[in-house]
Amino acid sequence: MVAVDQAGWRLDVFLAHHFPHYSRVHLRRIITAGGVRVDDRGGKPSYRLHPGQRVLVTLPEIPREAPKPEPIPLEILYEDDWLAAINKPPGMVVHPARGHWSGTLASAIQYHFGGQLSTVGGPSRPGIVHRLDRDTSGVIVVAKNDVAHGVLAAQFQDRRVEKEYFAIVAGTPELDRDRIEQPIGAHPHEREKMAIRRDHPQSRWAETFYEVLERFDGFAAVRIVPKTGRTHQIRVHLGHIGCPVLCDRHYGGRARLTRGELRRDPSDTQVLLERQALHALRLRIAHPDTGKRLDLEAPLPGDIQCVLAELRRWRSTPS
Repeated sequence: MVAVDQAGWRLDVFLAHHFPHYSRVHLRRIITAGGVRVDDRGGKPSYRLHPGQRVLVTLPEIPREAPKPEPIPLEILYEDDWLAAINKPPGMVVHPARGHWSGTLASAIQYHFGGQLSTVGGPSRPGIVHRLDRDTSGVIVVAKNDVAHGVLAAQFQDRRVEKEYFAIVAGTPELDRDRIEQPIGAHPHEREKMAIRRDHPQSRWAETFYEVLERFDGFAAVRIVPKTGRTHQIRVHLGHIGCPVLCDRHYGGRARLTRGELRRDPSDTQVLLERQALHALRLRIAHPDTGKRLDLEAPLPGDIQCVLAELRRWRSTPS
């Protein structure tokens, strides 16, 4: 129940006060997904509370202990006493969640950095400031102390972090470069998906810039700069314009890509890709101690490089 001295608090702030082991971003996702009821009604993260209101919260299961350190190899792009930047491989979940209690990035960084990680996110999320989807590869930053965590989290919250992604899409965008501005909310029927929801009260405005780097017959290589940071934003927006991320089965892509599909040879069943062709290429942040700009870049992984090579060989178009 909302106390008198909590009058006017935002709903997400109220929840963060009562559930300190959850990040504010995660709590907002729970609210947006309908997991919080205020006097038996849904609410937005920014909803202002009144004394005496009852807040009912349905929280997903989280582990009670810190993830067990696991000797998982990591490609460390940058490291100092304040932070580390990791090139996350595809297929790795960032932190423990239902059905993914081991093999996570959290377990890997526990092994590599031990007690040199922030505790702000709670025991299950040591050092975790932001996240990438399981099948998205690329650069991710972890904080080595609580001060660094707070400074970095504020940069993400205030949209001062410059993010750049690389994707291969199925289809060819009509324009060489464009800006997609469409609100995103929870999918009305599928719990794990997001969708364009223009008139839904819990939708949030989202903005994505893209630039076509290379065109192929039926495909394109694209540079993407998300201006906001909504869940699945890039994937939803590219699917919305009819050019879903290649092999993104949730938003319009095929489940896998074989070499025969590119060569137009059904007998060639060699699988080239079985995950979304989306890579977090670059992050530009201000160092939490010195304020100096850091340009953190993760090279393209082998599977995406292989697909690009095959596209250039078999699906090139006249320039």
